[in-house]
Amino acid sequence: QVQLVESGGGLVQAGGSLRLSCAASGSIFSINYMGWYRQAPGKQRELVAVITSGGDTNYAESVKGRFTISRDNAKNTVYLQMNSLQLEDTAVYYCKMSMRRTDSVNYNYWGQGTQVTVSS
Repeated sequence: QVQLVESGGGLVQAGGSLRLSCAASGSIFSINYMGWYRQAPGKQRELVAVITSGGDTNYAESVKGRFTISRDNAKNTVYLQMNSLQLEDTAVYYCKMSMRRTDSVNYNYWGQGTQVTVSS
């Protein structure tokens, strides 16, 4: 069994910062891809940022220069540092990890989601 647990969401004023964390636990052999997605009300879930096992990153255009994704492989954890938050960043944020379990099965796991609300 593998579980992803997110933390760090909340209410923040425009221009403020938040840091999201997502920790994986369970029967993990290796984690390749770690990413953050978000879903605003009435909209489809969209990619925010991804980071590979080698540390390569990719960001949505809307968050470039404001958000930073990072990972701690020893802790099986991915982070999303969000600065200069804007009203449009309000959404439920989900982490996703592509991993190989100890039973050699490759599988994608999602976190439970954490609400980020940016107020004016």
